[in-house]
Amino acid sequence: MSKYYVSHDVSRCIGCRACEAHCKVKNETPAGSNYCKIMTVGPRMSRGIPRFDFVYLACFHCEKPWCVDACPTGAMQRRDKDGIVFVNDDLCVGCKACITACPWGVPQWNSTTGKVGKCNLCMDRIDQGLAPACVSKCVTDALTFTTAGEASEARRQQFAEQLLSKQEQQG
Repeated sequence: MSKYYVSHDVSRCIGCRACEAHCKVKNETPAGSNYCKIMTVGPRMSRGIPRFDFVYLACFHCEKPWCVDACPTGAMQRRDKDGIVFVNDDLCVGCKACITACPWGVPQWNSTTGKVGKCNLCMDRIDQGLAPACVSKCVTDALTFTTAGEASEARRQQFAEQLLSKQEQQG
């Protein structure tokens, strides 16, 4: 797993897709290709009102990425210093083996370049101390950029607060 993590707060996301737009602009991806996606789930009833939820999906930067193992040229790589999985464009021959290997459908075919592209967490921005483009342009702060450890601790804290709230409601 990557040292870094993009956390998505479903309760804050309004499905505006600003994250997708800024990712596309930053990475110059063609129409139909998204390195991050907002998936619409629902509708479901919440307090008698139909509601849609929006779920953020991008590369998980797996600890043992199948896409890296499947790449015959070594174009799909994992950075040792932080675990970010990325494509070395100079080595990619467009065989699409990584697309087939990824169980999440993350690598995307770029018909303009004839090569594969994917989320690399905007590693050039990370190297400059900046957050990925998707996070920096999220209008509701539903996306946050953190380390995997901090994200895990935040989840534990959130879960504990939910349990306390339920206990207080039950009296």
